[in-house]
Amino acid sequence: MIPGMPNGKLAGERCVQLDAANRCLIFGLPERPAVCLAFSADPYICGETNQQALQQLHWLEQATLQCVNIS
Repeated sequence: MIPGMPNGKLAGERCVQLDAANRCLIFGLPERPAVCLAFSADPYICGETNQQALQQLHWLEQATLQCVNIS
């Protein structure tokens, strides 16, 4: 669970632990969730800009939802 987000973080929702420059406020702290620790900001997924990253993540999310709905 992300500290400060007791109901979890919805897809596309900004994490409360990001500062104005999109840096994690709990980076390196024990409170940082395992999912965040495992994430690697690969250019294939994140692109070159924040906007590209959001578009790509949105697309992946929609594709995943379609796969779940098929099963």
